[in-house]
Amino acid sequence: MTEAIEIWLSDMGWNSSMAQLVIAGSLVAFAVIAGEAAARWGGPASRRWMRSDVGTRGALLGKRVPDLLRFATGALILILPLALLPFAEPALMIIAFAFSGALMMTTGYVLRIASLPLWMCIFLAAVAFVLTLAAALGGVGALTTSLDATALHVGRRRISLLNVVNFLLVGAILFAATRIANRIMTHAVGRLSALDLSQRALFQKLGSLAVVVVAILFGVDILGIDLTTLTVFSGALGLAVGFGLQKTFGNLIAGLILLMDKSVKPGDVIAVGDTFGAINKIGVRAVSVITRDGKEHLIPNEQLMTQAVENWSFSNRDVRIHIPVVISYESDLNLAQKLMIQAAKASHRVLPKPEPTVWLLAFGERGLEHDIMVWILDPEQGVGNVQSDILNRLWDLFQTHGIGLPYPQRDIYLHAGPSHQAGSANLRHED
Repeated sequence: MTEAIEIWLSDMGWNSSMAQLVIAGSLVAFAVIAGEAAARWGGPASRRWMRSDVGTRGALLGKRVPDLLRFATGALILILPLALLPFAEPALMIIAFAFSGALMMTTGYVLRIASLPLWMCIFLAAVAFVLTLAAALGGVGALTTSLDATALHVGRRRISLLNVVNFLLVGAILFAATRIANRIMTHAVGRLSALDLSQRALFQKLGSLAVVVVAILFGVDILGIDLTTLTVFSGALGLAVGFGLQKTFGNLIAGLILLMDKSVKPGDVIAVGDTFGAINKIGVRAVSVITRDGKEHLIPNEQLMTQAVENWSFSNRDVRIHIPVVISYESDLNLAQKLMIQAAKASHRVLPKPEPTVWLLAFGERGLEHDIMVWILDPEQGVGNVQSDILNRLWDLFQTHGIGLPYPQRDIYLHAGPSHQAGSANLRHED
């Protein structure tokens, strides 16, 4: 087939350098126009899909989709003529540069959408450009030979520039593949509605560890690293890991145990020491707890295993709130208690069942002390705002019905001392 194409091109005047330049320029121009059309027409639809399917993060990453479509379309259009048509220089150079540049940009945007670090995206995109350009120009063998010729001898080992490049390239590719596989697996497991939050998080953590282990084994096998050469340092390395990373491995195991026994899970409202909030996620090292102030506290996993944890939503998400109220002794007790129940029932977050109740706790120094008890179903939305809502409603009701609130007061009685009485007696005697 290739010979037939060459004969047909020869009949069409392909041997002319000017004809090849015109065709090469036309192909590059067509690739640019087609890429712009793909970005203009397919970009908005792809961004809408990512926003609806992936969420907020998809909306942020979707901004790069039009650029990805632009360069990917150009690369696809140029790869067939470059592979089938026997271009000669300088037309070959034009097509090769255009295709390599489009592939480089495509690689960079794919890696950026996968949320890889910028330095890694630049490195892999540059490697893709160099290798593609060398392959298009027929110089991959010469490139590898030049890299292998530049070497450094360390003892009995020979370390060439080609070995360094291979090590960096394999490491970067495996790292990128690991990140992409973890994100795909996390997204897939997160969509399994048959599993609860703790089970999803557990499968995500175990899957992430498995992906990392497989990537390391692949890297060792591809690079041909002889692990037997590390036997001399294995004892010292194990001792260093045992002492230096003891807390890290302890937190890792504690996190897996927390996910397996479901004592705490994402979404639970917990109180640990002075920290109170909802669990955002259970990580490898720490549990992320977001308070009502928007502050994110990172609590080590071991701390949740060894210390007492108050879980507001462990077996039941219903939480009872106590709201203290004091009224004056001159107030109508029965009416005040009815108004307290009315204010509690009017709050939209208070559950109708169990019904709000009011207890008279004590005859205090300032007035009659009450405790309003209400139940809510969403403690992660906060408890202080429920108390504030009920007290605001109760204030208006008390003002309307003449229920008084006591003010702090003290009665002070002054008694005359013995010396003062004696002075008064002497004054009377003199009189």
